[in-house]
Amino acid sequence: MQATLARIGDVNGTVNAIVGLRDPDDLLAEAKAFDNKPAQGPLHGLPIAVKDLVNVRGIRSTHGSPIFADLIPDTDDLLAQRLRDAGAILIGKTNVPEFGLGSQTFNPVYGTTLNPYDSTRTCGGSSGGAAVALATGMVALADGSDMMGSLRNPAAWCNVYGFRPSWGRVPSEPVGDTFLHQLSTLGPMARDPHDIAVLLDVMSGPDHRQPHGYSADPVAPLRPVDPKGLRIGWLGDWGGAFPMEPGILDNAQNALRVLADLGCDVEEVEPPFPAEAMWESWITLRSWAVGSGLADTKDKRDRLKDSALWELDRAMTLSAMDVHRASVIRSDWFRVAAALFETYDALVLPTAQVWPFDAGNDYPEEIAGRRMDTYHRWMQVVLPASLIGLPALAVPAGFGDTGLPMGVQIIGPRGGDARLLGLGAAYHGATHWPQKYPP
Repeated sequence: MQATLARIGDVNGTVNAIVGLRDPDDLLAEAKAFDNKPAQGPLHGLPIAVKDLVNVRGIRSTHGSPIFADLIPDTDDLLAQRLRDAGAILIGKTNVPEFGLGSQTFNPVYGTTLNPYDSTRTCGGSSGGAAVALATGMVALADGSDMMGSLRNPAAWCNVYGFRPSWGRVPSEPVGDTFLHQLSTLGPMARDPHDIAVLLDVMSGPDHRQPHGYSADPVAPLRPVDPKGLRIGWLGDWGGAFPMEPGILDNAQNALRVLADLGCDVEEVEPPFPAEAMWESWITLRSWAVGSGLADTKDKRDRLKDSALWELDRAMTLSAMDVHRASVIRSDWFRVAAALFETYDALVLPTAQVWPFDAGNDYPEEIAGRRMDTYHRWMQVVLPASLIGLPALAVPAGFGDTGLPMGVQIIGPRGGDARLLGLGAAYHGATHWPQKYPP
């Protein structure tokens, strides 16, 4: 705890990743008490800051919104309770965009979180504070959440790992609808896949109040998978459907070469499904889910940011048949993907379509000469996994010409979490990117 607080004191003033930090004297007293009692669980005495989309008892929990700027919950959300039960000491929060919307971590409550590799650039989001806290050594493990790349994108831009598990492995908070919305999931982040496995086990397991969760065998301690002979499908820019800034695809080749050197058979794959159909399905289902979650705030429109209003207003216009058509497209893509995994052990895509951009910009409006028609179109590359709940491990792939990090996402079949992390462990053993720095 002393080392954690010292490190936060040294670097957080520059990057603004840890927010809502508890009183240091109280934290040291709690750490001392943990020293004097039997081990409680795999995270016994470990300081962890929880993403500020999670309500934590006794800690200011704002969701990045002025609507909740003064909220101090008197109960824990399910994730926070599981962390406590595993022995973690919850020290504060990691910063997020307002309501977690947009892959750029800034909000009117706490301000902007900056990229540790270039403090003029964004760290991504919505788990931007988590990724920066990991990259700068302020925490050893971090929780994230991922609907549209919210832990994969900041992992890539901060040179750490982020894991989106198979949908349903990690339960959400048991409030509101628990049957219909199958897009977002919680997941672990760390500087090593072995650490990802430890936190994934803590987060995993069904909650009896929710219908879709399932039990899965523990993945820690993680054993690397023998990569020899594994077939890896490289999807690139999806046949040009996903515009990329210069250098992104070249950077991805770093990761592909590592996989090939480990003995994998890497093959280029033609686009297996229409990207625009996937996009239309996604923006309908996402607006339906996000707008439903924001419905209670619609009488506070003057306090919502533009992206929240965009989702809310679209949700209010959707019909049941709109949602049905979108889900049919999602079902079609799931069937196509299932057939792909009969041939390939994993699929690979870049984690983002742009390098970390200026922290003063809300989002990129153009990529490689192509205009972005929404606030989130520039993150379209994450949809193949998100739309159908596939596990995806964001792995670092080194640095670009300007010293900024980037990575790829390795995607596995539904339920293939342990094997995917095992492949990630073999990759990490050959690279150790989070322990390296740009020239």
